Amino acid sequence: MSPDPGASRSGPCGGDFPLPRILRVAGPLVETEHRGATAMNDLVLLGRAAVPGEVVSVRNDVVTIQAYEYTGGLVPGDPARPLGEPLSARLGPGLLGGVFDGLLRPLSEGGERLGAGSFGGRSAERGRPFTPAVSAGARIGEGAAVGEVRTGGPVRAQVLVPPGRGGVVEWVAKEGVYAQDTAVARVGGHEVRITDSWPVRRPRPVRERVDDPEPLNTGQRAIDLLFPVARGGTVAVPGGFGTGKTVLLQQIAKWSDADVIVYVGCGERGNEMADVISDFAELEDPRTGGRLADRTVTVANTSNMPMMAREASIHTGATVAEYFRDMGLHVVLIADSTSRWAEALREFASRTGALPAEEGYPAGLASEIAAFYERAGSVITLGGTRGSVTVIGAVSPPGGDMTEPVTAHTERFVRCRWSLDRDLAYARHYPAISWAGSFSRDAVSVGAHRRASGDPAWAERRSRIALLLAEADRLADLVDLVGITALPAQERISVLAGRLVREGVLQQSALSPRDAHCGADRTAALADAVLAVVERCRALVASGVPVETVEEADFGPVLRAREQTGPLDAAAVPELRDVVLSGLGEPR
Repeated sequence: MSPDPGASRSGPCGGDFPLPRILRVAGPLVETEHRGATAMNDLVLLGRAAVPGEVVSVRNDVVTIQAYEYTGGLVPGDPARPLGEPLSARLGPGLLGGVFDGLLRPLSEGGERLGAGSFGGRSAERGRPFTPAVSAGARIGEGAAVGEVRTGGPVRAQVLVPPGRGGVVEWVAKEGVYAQDTAVARVGGHEVRITDSWPVRRPRPVRERVDDPEPLNTGQRAIDLLFPVARGGTVAVPGGFGTGKTVLLQQIAKWSDADVIVYVGCGERGNEMADVISDFAELEDPRTGGRLADRTVTVANTSNMPMMAREASIHTGATVAEYFRDMGLHVVLIADSTSRWAEALREFASRTGALPAEEGYPAGLASEIAAFYERAGSVITLGGTRGSVTVIGAVSPPGGDMTEPVTAHTERFVRCRWSLDRDLAYARHYPAISWAGSFSRDAVSVGAHRRASGDPAWAERRSRIALLLAEADRLADLVDLVGITALPAQERISVLAGRLVREGVLQQSALSPRDAHCGADRTAALADAVLAVVERCRALVASGVPVETVEEADFGPVLRAREQTGPLDAAAVPELRDVVLSGLGEPR
């Protein structure tokens, strides 16, 4: 219901006071009178249309509010109704498979305007099958599961005791189908519902963080081989326009071994988000055989949607990711892109008159970025299970300038950087991850885990591949100046080795049914095959075979191995390697 201009509301001490009035409207910036208990980050409904907004400043008798929707039609004198609570997300199993705006309001299966109290439009009215996991009289703590809700997909969603609660189970609902707002248990005098609500800017609590990282397999060889990320890690993906950021993030969303994907489209073009949603709806989940969308939550705040809802979308996505993490699941949160989020911060800061810092961004930009990436981590949840949130954020530096503030600050707070190179993209080398401009601080711990898991050669393989690429890059300028024939024989083999690694291992087609993703064993087999061929070439040249003879050999079987073998078919790669070694012959 829209607020009545003459209405009043109860004050903090029980008294009544008239609703505050709007004083000024400047785009998403709205100033109102300060009457009664209005606090920072409280929600406020503005005008008769009840436009939602959030308090960002309280000074003397003026409250500054950022509106999350179009403010056209608001005028000074209109009423404002403080709700006395911060912006919160309603969390439930119905999020899976849904598409939501930056405030977690559904964008699918609904009318033109959908209220914040539903999940997935009309589908929210459907009940959810609930199976209890505890009995009346049991004593359980915060974060413990009182039951399980079937989602229709592969995720086993649990109903958890909210943080700060716990005690004796007074009653629990029988197995059956219940609406999402239904209370299914009472624990310690508090009702536990299928849905929960949590302030989006406050990280959900955990029992402890753990420092025993497991690798996140992305299915992309350039990442898993050279720049791996651990579950619970943080990644920046900087790259200019046209370098393939969105496609790379989509590939990770499709093929990584996460239990749940939270994809936040923050300020991206609507057609790109439409493609993401369409792909998720149609793509078969390789892990379950069902729909990929059944374990995906999409937060779509495109470039034509309200600017300040874009700012909130990042926090909304992090809250959803933490909700599923608390069930003991491994979640990947993808933000595409954090640059658009930072631009929203800059635009609003300029409207409020905040002192601008570098390139007009607010002085608190670094703190905001740090707070976002800090919500990643591998943890022991309140319920005692292990879960993780891995945050992967795209950065879109204007003009490809990697020294601009958002890129520079982000690199300070992440464990990995997958830098996308424009020259590689223009050469149609995808994914265009620069091996010279990328890094992974998780490589040592991932190597230790791989060694313990039965791949003791992982670290050495990675090191040899990296050395071959570095040597080939060093010689590239010389080749441009003097030509390949002017180089010594072994250096010509180094140039050949770089090409074999790039084309036979690192290059990967997102459109190929055989090569869109790659298992860890197959990645190792492809790398080992190329390394074996390179060693044979060096041995032949050292034994006196003319380097021209070696360069003219047919390396096609090794280069085509990534297309001729299946995503998990590591056993077929050595056969193709042996074909090339046989053609090269033995050293003299």
